[in-house]
Amino acid sequence: MSMDYFQYLRKERMPHIWCPGCGHGTIMKSILRALDKLKWAKDDVVVVSGIGCSSRTPGYLDFNTLHTTHGRALSFAQGVKVANPNLKVIVISGDGDAMAIGGNHFIHACRRNMDITLIVFNNNIYGMTGGQASPTTFTGSKGTTAPYGAIEQPFDVCNMAQASGATYVARALDIDAVAMDRVILSALQNKGFSVVDAWSQCTTYFGRQNKWGDASEMMDRYKEMTYNVRLAEKMSPEEKAGKYPVGMLFQTSRPEWCEEYGKLIERVSK
Repeated sequence: MSMDYFQYLRKERMPHIWCPGCGHGTIMKSILRALDKLKWAKDDVVVVSGIGCSSRTPGYLDFNTLHTTHGRALSFAQGVKVANPNLKVIVISGDGDAMAIGGNHFIHACRRNMDITLIVFNNNIYGMTGGQASPTTFTGSKGTTAPYGAIEQPFDVCNMAQASGATYVARALDIDAVAMDRVILSALQNKGFSVVDAWSQCTTYFGRQNKWGDASEMMDRYKEMTYNVRLAEKMSPEEKAGKYPVGMLFQTSRPEWCEEYGKLIERVSK
Protein backbone atom coordinates (compact mmCIF):
# COMPACT_ATOMS: atom_id res chain seq x y z
CA MET A 1 0.00 0.00 0.00
CA SER A 2 1.34 3.43 -0.91
CA MET A 3 2.03 5.85 1.91
CA ASP A 4 -0.27 8.80 2.57
CA TYR A 5 2.20 11.70 2.56
CA PHE A 6 -0.50 14.28 3.11
CA GLN A 7 -0.99 13.18 6.71
CA TYR A 8 2.41 14.79 7.39
CA LEU A 9 2.03 17.86 5.14
CA ARG A 10 0.40 21.25 5.52
CA LYS A 11 -1.81 20.96 2.49
CA GLU A 12 -2.56 24.68 2.47
CA ARG A 13 1.14 25.28 1.69
CA MET A 14 1.05 23.13 -1.43
CA PRO A 15 2.24 23.25 -4.16
CA HIS A 16 5.83 23.79 -3.03
CA ILE A 17 8.03 26.43 -4.65
CA TRP A 18 11.10 24.31 -5.44
CA CYS A 19 12.26 24.47 -9.05
CA PRO A 20 11.52 21.67 -11.55
CA GLY A 21 14.32 19.11 -11.32
CA CYS A 22 15.36 20.09 -7.78
CA GLY A 23 16.01 17.10 -5.52
CA HIS A 24 14.80 18.72 -2.30
CA GLY A 25 11.30 17.26 -2.58
CA THR A 26 12.77 13.79 -2.99
CA ILE A 27 14.77 14.16 0.22
CA MET A 28 11.75 15.53 2.07
CA LYS A 29 9.79 12.42 1.07
CA SER A 30 12.61 10.22 2.39
CA ILE A 31 12.36 12.02 5.72
CA LEU A 32 8.60 11.44 5.81
CA ARG A 33 8.97 7.76 4.95
CA ALA A 34 11.48 7.35 7.79
CA LEU A 35 9.19 9.12 10.26
CA ASP A 36 6.28 7.00 9.10
CA LYS A 37 8.25 3.83 9.88
CA LEU A 38 9.22 5.13 13.31
CA LYS A 39 5.58 6.00 14.15
CA TRP A 40 6.63 8.98 16.25
CA ALA A 41 3.76 11.20 17.35
CA LYS A 42 3.75 14.45 15.39
CA ASP A 43 3.72 16.49 18.60
CA ASP A 44 6.98 14.78 19.64
CA VAL A 45 8.83 15.86 16.48
CA VAL A 46 10.46 19.27 15.95
CA VAL A 47 11.87 20.25 12.54
CA VAL A 48 14.19 23.26 12.50
CA SER A 49 15.74 25.10 9.55
CA GLY A 50 17.73 28.22 8.80
CA ILE A 51 17.57 30.15 5.53
CA GLY A 52 17.81 28.77 2.00
CA CYS A 53 15.95 26.62 -0.51
CA SER A 54 16.11 23.57 1.76
CA SER A 55 14.96 25.63 4.72
CA ARG A 56 11.51 25.94 3.20
CA THR A 57 10.95 22.31 4.24
CA PRO A 58 9.53 22.92 7.76
CA GLY A 59 6.89 25.19 6.29
CA TYR A 60 5.49 22.22 4.38
CA LEU A 61 5.65 19.73 7.26
CA ASP A 62 2.86 19.30 9.81
CA PHE A 63 5.04 18.90 12.89
CA ASN A 64 6.35 21.39 15.42
CA THR A 65 8.53 23.57 13.19
CA LEU A 66 10.95 26.49 13.42
CA HIS A 67 12.18 28.57 10.47
CA THR A 68 15.10 30.46 11.97
CA THR A 69 17.90 32.82 10.93
CA HIS A 70 20.68 32.10 8.46
CA GLY A 71 23.24 29.64 9.81
CA ARG A 72 21.64 29.43 13.25
CA ALA A 73 19.36 26.43 12.85
CA LEU A 74 21.56 24.23 15.04
CA SER A 75 21.65 26.86 17.79
CA PHE A 76 17.84 27.01 17.93
CA ALA A 77 17.61 23.22 17.71
CA GLN A 78 20.01 22.71 20.61
CA GLY A 79 17.97 25.16 22.68
CA VAL A 80 14.83 23.14 21.95
CA LYS A 81 16.57 19.90 22.90
CA VAL A 82 17.91 21.28 26.17
CA ALA A 83 14.45 22.63 27.08
CA ASN A 84 12.82 19.26 26.40
CA PRO A 85 15.23 16.35 25.81
CA ASN A 86 12.32 14.02 25.05
CA LEU A 87 11.57 15.78 21.75
CA LYS A 88 12.80 14.28 18.47
CA VAL A 89 14.73 17.15 16.87
CA ILE A 90 15.55 17.22 13.16
CA VAL A 91 17.51 20.03 11.51
CA ILE A 92 17.23 20.82 7.79
CA SER A 93 20.07 22.93 6.42
CA GLY A 94 21.64 23.73 3.07
CA ASP A 95 25.36 23.43 2.36
CA GLY A 96 25.81 27.20 2.62
CA ASP A 97 23.62 27.51 5.70
CA ALA A 98 25.37 24.64 7.52
CA MET A 99 28.97 24.95 6.38
CA ALA A 100 29.51 28.69 5.84
CA ILE A 101 27.78 31.09 8.23
CA GLY A 102 26.72 28.10 10.33
CA GLY A 103 30.09 26.33 10.17
CA ASN A 104 31.13 27.03 13.74
CA HIS A 105 27.75 25.87 15.06
CA PHE A 106 28.14 22.71 12.95
CA ILE A 107 31.52 21.88 14.47
CA HIS A 108 30.42 22.38 18.06
CA ALA A 109 27.08 20.61 17.60
CA CYS A 110 29.07 17.56 16.46
CA ARG A 111 31.39 17.94 19.45
CA ARG A 112 28.55 18.21 22.00
CA ASN A 113 26.76 15.14 20.68
CA MET A 114 23.17 16.07 21.51
CA ASP A 115 20.62 13.59 20.20
CA ILE A 116 19.79 15.65 17.09
CA THR A 117 19.73 14.69 13.41
CA LEU A 118 21.09 17.16 10.85
CA ILE A 119 20.20 16.58 7.20
CA VAL A 120 22.25 18.77 4.87
CA PHE A 121 20.45 19.30 1.56
CA ASN A 122 23.70 19.67 -0.35
CA ASN A 123 23.37 21.14 -3.86
CA ASN A 124 26.87 22.69 -3.97
CA ILE A 125 25.58 26.22 -4.51
CA TYR A 126 23.61 29.05 -2.91
CA GLY A 127 20.41 28.32 -4.80
CA MET A 128 18.02 30.82 -3.21
CA THR A 129 20.14 33.97 -3.32
CA GLY A 130 21.51 33.90 -6.85
CA GLY A 131 23.86 31.01 -7.43
CA GLN A 132 26.93 32.05 -5.45
CA ALA A 133 29.67 29.50 -4.83
CA SER A 134 29.24 27.70 -1.51
CA PRO A 135 31.70 25.86 0.76
CA THR A 136 30.90 22.60 -1.09
CA THR A 137 31.16 23.96 -4.64
CA PHE A 138 33.53 21.67 -6.50
CA THR A 139 36.91 23.10 -7.48
CA GLY A 140 36.67 24.53 -10.99
CA SER A 141 32.87 24.78 -10.92
CA LYS A 142 31.26 28.14 -11.64
CA GLY A 143 29.01 30.32 -9.52
CA THR A 144 27.99 33.96 -9.70
CA THR A 145 30.82 34.73 -7.26
CA ALA A 146 33.20 32.42 -9.16
CA PRO A 147 32.48 33.18 -12.85
CA TYR A 148 35.77 31.62 -13.96
CA GLY A 149 35.53 28.62 -11.68
CA ALA A 150 36.06 28.13 -7.94
CA ILE A 151 39.73 27.85 -7.02
CA GLU A 152 39.13 26.70 -3.44
CA GLN A 153 39.02 23.14 -2.12
CA PRO A 154 35.44 22.21 -1.13
CA PHE A 155 34.48 21.02 2.32
CA ASP A 156 33.63 17.35 2.63
CA VAL A 157 30.59 17.50 4.93
CA CYS A 158 31.06 13.93 6.14
CA ASN A 159 34.78 14.24 6.89
CA MET A 160 34.10 17.45 8.79
CA ALA A 161 31.29 15.82 10.78
CA GLN A 162 33.34 12.78 11.76
CA ALA A 163 36.40 14.83 12.68
CA SER A 164 34.25 17.13 14.83
CA GLY A 165 32.67 14.32 16.84
CA ALA A 166 29.35 13.32 15.22
CA THR A 167 28.40 9.76 16.17
CA TYR A 168 26.59 8.91 12.92
CA VAL A 169 27.72 10.10 9.48
CA ALA A 170 26.29 9.12 6.10
CA ARG A 171 25.95 10.35 2.53
CA ALA A 172 23.25 9.57 -0.03
CA LEU A 173 22.17 10.80 -3.46
CA ASP A 174 18.60 11.79 -4.21
CA ILE A 175 18.69 9.54 -7.28
CA ASP A 176 18.82 6.53 -4.91
CA ALA A 177 15.72 6.99 -2.77
CA VAL A 178 16.11 3.54 -1.16
CA ALA A 179 19.58 4.40 0.13
CA MET A 180 18.42 7.87 1.21
CA ASP A 181 15.54 6.31 3.17
CA ARG A 182 17.92 3.86 4.82
CA VAL A 183 20.53 6.35 6.04
CA ILE A 184 17.96 8.91 7.23
CA LEU A 185 16.12 6.21 9.19
CA SER A 186 19.39 5.06 10.76
CA ALA A 187 20.36 8.65 11.56
CA LEU A 188 17.06 9.27 13.33
CA GLN A 189 17.50 6.07 15.36
CA ASN A 190 21.07 6.91 16.38
CA LYS A 191 21.50 8.10 19.98
CA GLY A 192 23.64 11.19 19.49
CA PHE A 193 24.41 13.82 16.89
CA SER A 194 23.82 12.45 13.38
CA VAL A 195 24.71 14.01 10.03
CA VAL A 196 23.38 13.00 6.62
CA ASP A 197 24.99 14.67 3.60
CA ALA A 198 22.04 14.47 1.19
CA TRP A 199 23.05 15.41 -2.36
CA SER A 200 20.43 17.29 -4.35
CA GLN A 201 20.97 18.68 -7.84
CA CYS A 202 20.28 22.38 -8.44
CA THR A 203 19.32 22.61 -12.10
CA THR A 204 18.48 26.31 -12.02
CA TYR A 205 21.81 27.70 -10.86
CA PHE A 206 24.52 25.05 -10.61
CA GLY A 207 23.34 23.08 -13.62
CA ARG A 208 22.93 26.04 -15.94
CA GLN A 209 26.12 27.85 -14.94
CA ASN A 210 28.20 24.71 -15.32
CA LYS A 211 26.37 23.31 -18.36
CA TRP A 212 25.62 20.07 -16.53
CA GLY A 213 22.33 19.54 -18.33
CA ASP A 214 18.92 18.70 -16.91
CA ALA A 215 18.12 16.89 -13.67
CA SER A 216 18.71 13.38 -15.01
CA GLU A 217 22.07 14.38 -16.50
CA MET A 218 23.11 15.98 -13.22
CA MET A 219 22.13 12.82 -11.35
CA ASP A 220 24.32 10.79 -13.71
CA ARG A 221 27.24 13.13 -13.02
CA TYR A 222 26.82 12.71 -9.28
CA LYS A 223 26.82 8.94 -9.72
CA GLU A 224 30.11 9.20 -11.60
CA MET A 225 31.60 11.28 -8.77
CA THR A 226 30.72 8.76 -6.04
CA TYR A 227 31.14 5.11 -5.10
CA ASN A 228 29.32 2.81 -2.71
CA VAL A 229 31.27 2.48 0.52
CA ARG A 230 30.39 -1.23 0.64
CA LEU A 231 32.49 -1.75 -2.49
CA ALA A 232 35.46 0.27 -1.25
CA GLU A 233 37.59 -2.73 -0.32
CA LYS A 234 37.24 -4.14 -3.84
CA MET A 235 38.28 -0.88 -5.49
CA SER A 236 41.81 0.29 -6.19
CA PRO A 237 43.07 3.66 -4.86
CA GLU A 238 43.00 4.91 -8.45
CA GLU A 239 39.32 4.00 -8.81
CA LYS A 240 38.43 5.89 -5.62
CA ALA A 241 40.68 8.91 -6.20
CA GLY A 242 38.76 12.18 -6.25
CA LYS A 243 35.42 10.47 -5.59
CA TYR A 244 33.06 10.66 -2.62
CA PRO A 245 31.96 7.53 -0.73
CA VAL A 246 28.20 7.02 -0.42
CA GLY A 247 26.40 5.10 2.31
CA MET A 248 26.81 4.83 6.08
CA LEU A 249 30.37 6.07 6.59
CA PHE A 250 30.81 6.17 10.35
CA GLN A 251 29.00 5.25 13.55
CA THR A 252 30.16 5.14 17.13
CA SER A 253 28.78 5.50 20.63
CA ARG A 254 29.70 8.08 23.25
CA PRO A 255 27.86 10.01 26.00
CA GLU A 256 24.90 12.09 24.83
CA TRP A 257 25.00 15.72 26.01
CA CYS A 258 21.49 16.01 27.50
CA GLU A 259 21.91 12.82 29.50
CA GLU A 260 25.28 14.00 30.83
CA TYR A 261 23.77 17.39 31.71
CA GLY A 262 20.98 15.63 33.59
CA LYS A 263 23.57 13.70 35.58
CA LEU A 264 25.40 16.93 36.35
CA ILE A 265 22.24 18.57 37.68
CA GLU A 266 21.50 15.54 39.85
CA ARG A 267 25.07 15.48 41.19
CA VAL A 268 25.15 19.20 41.96
CA SER A 269 21.70 19.05 43.59
CA LYS A 270 23.00 16.52 46.13
